[in-house]
Amino acid sequence: MGEIRVGDIVGRKSYRHDIYFKVINIEDIEGSKIVSLKGLDVRLCATAPLEDLERIEPSRVADYWRMTLAKNHEAMRNVFKRRREEHQRSLMRSVTDPDGPGDVEGFDVPGSVLHIDGDSDYLDLCMTTYKQLKIPADGYHIAEDKQAEKVYDLLVKHRPDLLVLTGHDGFAKGTKDFTEIKNYHNTTNFVNAVQTARRYEKSRDDLVIFAGACQSHYEALLSAGANFASSPKRVLIHAFDPVFVMEKVAYTSIYDPIPLREVIAGTITGFDGIGGIETRGKHRLGVPRSPY
Repeated sequence: MGEIRVGDIVGRKSYRHDIYFKVINIEDIEGSKIVSLKGLDVRLCATAPLEDLERIEPSRVADYWRMTLAKNHEAMRNVFKRRREEHQRSLMRSVTDPDGPGDVEGFDVPGSVLHIDGDSDYLDLCMTTYKQLKIPADGYHIAEDKQAEKVYDLLVKHRPDLLVLTGHDGFAKGTKDFTEIKNYHNTTNFVNAVQTARRYEKSRDDLVIFAGACQSHYEALLSAGANFASSPKRVLIHAFDPVFVMEKVAYTSIYDPIPLREVIAGTITGFDGIGGIETRGKHRLGVPRSPY
């Protein structure tokens, strides 16, 4: 199928092509070609010897994306159905005067998001999804090892309700001690960024943080101050998982705690990949809607 080059989509023969990767670098290390890879739709970074890789035909890549986007669209349909129901409940709670107008129309003021991503492709996908979900969001592509350096100034600039710190992660091949943070590619970088964000805002209700990527050290991220993190069972997470967590927080009323089971079940990966602690919502209902 020809020589593998940077930018190609490949699969690992030894893993039976379980994940599709994009080639981001090829190095000659001690006479062997070692390839740096990033997941096509999962937040995993990995390396593999060149001879273990096989290029994926464009038609198979297109089928893969169709399947991935179908899952995303189904999740979004469920989101909008849930929102309609919750909006009606909030409106009934806010307009309680039995002698008042019965047809008052409300409007949504969802929480705003600052999304910092170590992967530019994933950032673009997430920003498009925020727009589709009607969530105000600002996004920045910043390498994982630079996020702690940049996050404070961006928080001051945008003053968001919610913060996402993500990109790629994974543990070193052959790792047996999953409690040792040094065995992870980027968890330490995410921890440092979370700690910096908590110097800006200590309260986990005033600034809600999602941190982590594939196989990240879940416990360390929560201990650093994240509300939600990956990955409890050190599994891969989907590129859109942080967005669906933030959507639930952004559109849950400030009166209500986030139903943890519901928000995690609403992600593509589920409980093996995403977890968190009790947190209050950031949505406010406004009434009445202006005709202008």
